[in-house]
Amino acid sequence: MDKNERFDIVIKRYDHLAEELSKPEVIRNQSLYRRLARERNDLSEAVEAITSYRELERRVREDREVVESGDDAELVELAEAELEELEERLEELGERIKALLIPKDPDDSRNTVFEIRAGTGGNEASLFTADLARMYRLYAEGQNWKVDVLSSNPTEIGGYKEIIFLITGEGAYGKLKFERGVHRVQRVPVTESGGRIHTSAVSVAVMTEAEEVDVTIAPKDLRIDVFRSSGPGGQSVNTTDSAVRITHIPTGMVVTCQDEKSQHKNKAKAFKVLRARLLEKAKSEQEEKIAAARRTMIGSGDRSAKIRTYNFPQGRVTDHRINLTLHRLDETLNGDLEEIVEALSIAHREELLSEGIEYGGESGPGHD
Repeated sequence: MDKNERFDIVIKRYDHLAEELSKPEVIRNQSLYRRLARERNDLSEAVEAITSYRELERRVREDREVVESGDDAELVELAEAELEELEERLEELGERIKALLIPKDPDDSRNTVFEIRAGTGGNEASLFTADLARMYRLYAEGQNWKVDVLSSNPTEIGGYKEIIFLITGEGAYGKLKFERGVHRVQRVPVTESGGRIHTSAVSVAVMTEAEEVDVTIAPKDLRIDVFRSSGPGGQSVNTTDSAVRITHIPTGMVVTCQDEKSQHKNKAKAFKVLRARLLEKAKSEQEEKIAAARRTMIGSGDRSAKIRTYNFPQGRVTDHRINLTLHRLDETLNGDLEEIVEALSIAHREELLSEGIEYGGESGPGHD
């Protein structure tokens, strides 16, 4: 498929989406409407760039005709000067269009459910779980996103065995999806009298917030238990049965929420986590079925793989997927993640480009 055929496919799809979005049956199906509207919005910049590219091509052809005719020396000189500039702009715009035509993840604009769980390392892992929770909260606030704790399991020393929160804001999942995996910390624990460096691990799961239309949960598949909330050490912190435990019987998934004093609020939060986990499970199974389809160095492959190390003695952060090392640990833990996030996004786009994946190719979005 040549360049112009690919451009035609994009423009035809863009126009087709406009027609689809005006149909009453699509408007009534809000899930489909939102998906198609997102796709059309994603294509708008590419369509504008293609229009500009074709206009530049027309001007290049006209200038070449003037140069080849050689009828008027003054006109030829002007055309040659303009031709050099136009061809340079044409090349730059062509590269930009290539990047724009990489299929976008339709989930990128969605909110995200973020789980941070202490792994190997005991108390030190729980403390670093709290450090990462603070880091992501500060980053989210810097992006003007809203952060709501859905569930937490605090420890007596100020850490967390697990904390789950919802991050709400435009592009939250798209920016944070590469954070999933195992984060390793190397530092001297406060309880270490000998000054030895310990290595601990914390796992991060990043899931899209699932709407009710995304996941159907049959009431018969659920067991819902209520009990009194407990704090660190197991002591009761509530005199009413406000804590909620939801078990999804077919998968064995269990979600517990007890942060709120209201049983109703805890139940709503637990359902939000359960829906996100079920949607993530379905997506993972689909990814496996298409057999390691485009296993890039980022965001695919083993979710349990070590992705990043935070080394306190050396004051460095290293992302192992892209061999990026920054000697600015304090700034990173204070929420300054943009350099890492942007580097991961760029590496992901370059990987897709190197595989020749563009809109209208075999891996491009399908038609309805």
